[in-house]
Amino acid sequence: MSIFLLVFFALYGGLHLYAFLKVRAAFAMNPLGALALTLFMAFMVGAPVLVRLSEKAGEESIARLLSWVGYTWMGLLFLFASSALALDCYRLLLRLAELILRTDFPRALPSGRLTFLVSLLSALTIAVYGYFEAKDIRTEKLVIRTPKLSKETGGLTIVQISDVHLGLIVRQERLKRILEEVKKAHPDILVSTGDLVDGQINGMPGLAGSLREITPRYGKYAITGNHEFYAGLDQALNFTRSAGFTVLSGEAVSVGGLINIAGVDDPAGRMLGLSPAVSEEKLLTGLPRGLFTLLLKHRPLIDKKALGLFDLQLSGHVHKGQIFPFSIITWLYYPLHAGRLDLPGHAVLYVSRGAGTWGPPIRFLSPPEVTVVELVPAD
Repeated sequence: MSIFLLVFFALYGGLHLYAFLKVRAAFAMNPLGALALTLFMAFMVGAPVLVRLSEKAGEESIARLLSWVGYTWMGLLFLFASSALALDCYRLLLRLAELILRTDFPRALPSGRLTFLVSLLSALTIAVYGYFEAKDIRTEKLVIRTPKLSKETGGLTIVQISDVHLGLIVRQERLKRILEEVKKAHPDILVSTGDLVDGQINGMPGLAGSLREITPRYGKYAITGNHEFYAGLDQALNFTRSAGFTVLSGEAVSVGGLINIAGVDDPAGRMLGLSPAVSEEKLLTGLPRGLFTLLLKHRPLIDKKALGLFDLQLSGHVHKGQIFPFSIITWLYYPLHAGRLDLPGHAVLYVSRGAGTWGPPIRFLSPPEVTVVELVPAD
């Protein structure tokens, strides 16, 4: 965790330094103004830590205020830096063209002030749009035909929610919208593929009750994501179970004589010494082979040793980057960061964009989703 924090603060501090230099290039700053801006940015760099400290101290009102201010600023800063960097690349290309062609393009080069203003305007515009996109819960449908279900037994409807991040920002209003989409699908099974909670949940009465109202005929199943471990594993598990979920921690169950459901903990648990490593191959090998096998795994990574032992893996974690152009980075690390991928052995990986938000209450070109999986008997 300490390495993660060091990397986070190095990158986040670097973004603030870049923005500071852009402000200084755009406007004449006296020493007092530069000091004030430096102190403000230093406070914002530390805001995520202050949120957690306030939350743990039971100061929920302060934590909520800090989270809205600090994480909204984080989103704005990222969008501003992305726009400014794009303009800097444009300026660099023009400079190279001038050197190669031995000419000048003075009118085509934006000034430092214009670069700042255009970047700021684009960041504000996208942030406002992204705030509303984050509330626009969409339903994505995935149809899988399988010979492991017969026409006599009929099909199964599995609804997946992922990365809801219930906490200081995502609360009752957002959960209500998510559950409205779940109810419309009339699920036979509801699964949560991690990060259901994000932070302390003592101050959010009613959330578990809202989830308890969903009662699929074959039950509800959940796994841990990385944020369950960050938030406090015992508290997160207590909340998840009180919401009516069966938590699968390196475990598997056979449901209704129709389907196997297996679930594994997020690797964060192993790294923090809170969860033992579990062999997916060993876990899946002991399941009835004639039943459709569903694997719940937070991160969209495939264990090659487990190929051929499951029919569908449902994952999340990536949010499809949540805010473009961060999605380019997530795509480089996770080649499938959203949607469906057909695997060898007639298996399928599906990665949800997630229903909530982590950090900034903003999504851009990555709308939240509830996933409806229809298992249909093959001819």
